[in-house]
Amino acid sequence: MEAELSLEDRAVPELDQPANSDGEAGGFSEPGAEVPRSNEDQEEDAGETISGPEQLEEEPRLEEATLQVEQRQQDGENEKADNGGEASAEGEYYFPAYDFLKPPKLLTGSWAEYSHIPENFLKGCKWAPDGTCLLTNSADNALRIYNLPSELYAKEWGSIAEMSPVLRMAEGDTVYDYCWFPLMSSADPQTCFVASSSRDNPVHVWDAFYGDLRATFRSYNHLDELTAAHSLCFTPDGAQLFCGFDKAVRVFDTSRPGRVCENRPTFVKKRGQSGIISCIAFSPTQPLYACTSYSKTVGLYSRAEGDPLAVLHGHRGGVTHALFSPEGSRLFTGGRKDSEILCWDLRQPGEVLFSMSRIVATNQRLYFDLDPTGRFLLSGDTEGLVTVWDTAQPPSGGPHSLLPPVLQFQALKDCVNGISLHPSLPLLASASGQRTFPDLWDSGDEEDVDLPQSSRPQARGHNSLQLWWCAENPGAELPQAIP
Repeated sequence: MEAELSLEDRAVPELDQPANSDGEAGGFSEPGAEVPRSNEDQEEDAGETISGPEQLEEEPRLEEATLQVEQRQQDGENEKADNGGEASAEGEYYFPAYDFLKPPKLLTGSWAEYSHIPENFLKGCKWAPDGTCLLTNSADNALRIYNLPSELYAKEWGSIAEMSPVLRMAEGDTVYDYCWFPLMSSADPQTCFVASSSRDNPVHVWDAFYGDLRATFRSYNHLDELTAAHSLCFTPDGAQLFCGFDKAVRVFDTSRPGRVCENRPTFVKKRGQSGIISCIAFSPTQPLYACTSYSKTVGLYSRAEGDPLAVLHGHRGGVTHALFSPEGSRLFTGGRKDSEILCWDLRQPGEVLFSMSRIVATNQRLYFDLDPTGRFLLSGDTEGLVTVWDTAQPPSGGPHSLLPPVLQFQALKDCVNGISLHPSLPLLASASGQRTFPDLWDSGDEEDVDLPQSSRPQARGHNSLQLWWCAENPGAELPQAIP
């Protein structure tokens, strides 16, 4: 098994980091602006939603984006060779100085946006690869994009206003999964797009600048009926889009939207990984990927051909999220109604290094994330707690020991289902909310039968997006942004 994990038939190319990450937020006056959207210029567009009709005339734009990315990678390699293998000063990338010795400070968030519709709880959040935007999903079947607050581009700041989305992209039904294009850069509009999948709909590719539909990827079953993908993930080089289905993964060429795809079954002749593929993650150093399933298993596959390498067992519930460590030697997985996040040692497939405990009392997907160094892992739970673990100091009690947290703080009194760490700033984004049910109403009480609907007992959750500062005070007194 170890020999299969060290496949070298195809190396995963390194990603180019954004060269400009400290510019000031600007208006949407030119395509090369540091922050591509502004609340003032997009105020009218932000209220519009798009149902998602196919736009086949936009398909060539994805091919142009792929070609531009490949050309930029080649130019970067040539420049590195000319400079003797050392990156220029302008191209250096520094990891953010996250500090988890004390609870982070709340900077701002978005609350009013999710209060117009009852039970409009969030379903996770994801920072853009270049850190200029934040993508959210919610129960109203809409994807929202927020700009990084412009105050954070300054060395010091005072109060930060409540965030409001600059784009809303409406899906036709429940959104199963969504992801950014991995080489997204606001300086190159052709690379700014996101993919999403929803019930009874094809995979949609949305323009992150304007909210338009760029392309669709359609999958059909043996009866030639359209089937929806339950999970999505681009390859690290952005060339392919992997989609998870029931006992199968289908691979699309990013530059060729449509229905042409490669089918990779995960369960053949009653052997392999059964169940719906709920999450797909790629190793940053090895040519392999991981698939999690609602059948409580984790599968490892070769990237080139999709050959099965190992099936990992150990979860008590359906596995909903997976994440590789930056060096690629460890894999973190967590599931629904499962109180443990497991850390797998990929040098010895099937071996659990340690586990981390959290409260997951529902079937909701609870995301977790690693900081850019791969040392700290953060996760929320159904009780509103955010927990931080130091994965560089595993417990000494042997395999499958419980790793104690280094920090735990109460974000709010509701489920924290989304956690995302900024790639270049010490910023933590958290999304909260869950489906709630009102108290039982006694319809036989004749005295209260004429009470208006608004006066009856109502269930109310804390549906919000929050932004936390996870470092020392940069100079100005940080505000208490509490709604």
